[in-house]
Amino acid sequence: MIQLNIGFDDTDSLTGGCTTYIGARLVHRLEKEAKAQFTDYPNLIRLNPNIPYKTRGNGAVCLRIKIEENMLQKVEEIVIEEIEENSDLKCEKTHPGIVFLQGPVPPQLKTFAEKALTDVITLKEAIKTANKVNAKTVTYKKGRGIIGALAAIGNTLENDHTYELLTYRTPEHWGTPRTVDTQSIYLMDKLTHPETFNNIDHQEQRILITPRGPDPVLYGIRGETPEIVKLAHKIVVSYEPLERWVIYRTNQATDEHLNKTKLKKIKDIKPYTPTKTLVKIIDTPKTIPGGHVIVKAADQTGTIHLAAYEPTGNFRKIIKKLIPGDTVIAYGTVKPKPNTPPTLNLEKIEIIKLAPKIIYKNPKCPKCGKTMESAGKNQGYRCKKCKTHIKKITKQKIQIPRQLKPGTYLPTPKAHRHLTKPLQRYGKENKTKPTKLIPKWHHP
Repeated sequence: MIQLNIGFDDTDSLTGGCTTYIGARLVHRLEKEAKAQFTDYPNLIRLNPNIPYKTRGNGAVCLRIKIEENMLQKVEEIVIEEIEENSDLKCEKTHPGIVFLQGPVPPQLKTFAEKALTDVITLKEAIKTANKVNAKTVTYKKGRGIIGALAAIGNTLENDHTYELLTYRTPEHWGTPRTVDTQSIYLMDKLTHPETFNNIDHQEQRILITPRGPDPVLYGIRGETPEIVKLAHKIVVSYEPLERWVIYRTNQATDEHLNKTKLKKIKDIKPYTPTKTLVKIIDTPKTIPGGHVIVKAADQTGTIHLAAYEPTGNFRKIIKKLIPGDTVIAYGTVKPKPNTPPTLNLEKIEIIKLAPKIIYKNPKCPKCGKTMESAGKNQGYRCKKCKTHIKKITKQKIQIPRQLKPGTYLPTPKAHRHLTKPLQRYGKENKTKPTKLIPKWHHP
């Protein structure tokens, strides 16, 4: 038997389609028609979330299988047929790509996958890499999807991973409101949390497992193990039929894009790349129209604005409590805007050191204890009650307790990106590749 890695990407659009849906269809067909043996759960790999030409979540899929050598052509035909039938080729931003790679994943492809998390990769570079590792590529239109397809194969999820069970609607329901019982989602969350996560944004009272777009996904449940997401799926009640479901192993909720990024000086920050930078707050935070909160920060190489936008919810309250002198590590991305200072769109913030908050108050009268008032410029202070006048006395310096503590702060869950690691996952890194897949990890 031969080991075959199948990567594909860029099949969806803003108006429909879903790369993971094609993956789910292929799981069924490859097992049934090509007798494929899956050596891993399908891999859902999220790439650099800041790529300007992405469609939605910038996720690519890799299927890792063993097949008899005489089935190789059959497998390729099945994959190509599914991509052609289920890609939104009419969309100007959709440029599918497929990659077939036999054998183990070579080191240069792992390096390529790491770069795809933190940088912008050109199509020329992807083609060159595919040729180096002897991968077979199939492209449509501009073929930009081979970038994600190669990266999905190259990312073998060795550092941390989670699982997501994705369910799919029957085609006649695509584009209509989703009908899932809300109370069953709350029950599922209660029974499986914290082994599942980001089911509900309790701050905003918003269900998170059901997407809002026209794609085929009905709901997706994220968790630490395949067993827990399957159990959670059994608790959720749907009022519409499911066409299929499948469990993916994924880098979602791992912060992999930020973990692969070194601390950068402000002068070295590049647009569209995940960034973390150690800076000092140098101004008072300001709220601008739309409810967004902006604060100015600096290091020895320059200044930058840190932005917490309205959808981040209570996270903005944390940013508003920062004062000049606070030292933080800011995580996020800079998107270029002409004629404006660089602005880092915050994904999270780590408060390293808090500056003392000092206020100055008029002194107390030494005779009667009442607060004194100014007697005029350079005239000291006088007491209104007992008429005491003291020329050589200054305001009292008082340190106010801060309403913040050092630590890591994230936006409300509804504003998390796919790769954002929830606080509850800190210290829960999954680094062991599954050696055996659980029974019935997909349907059909």
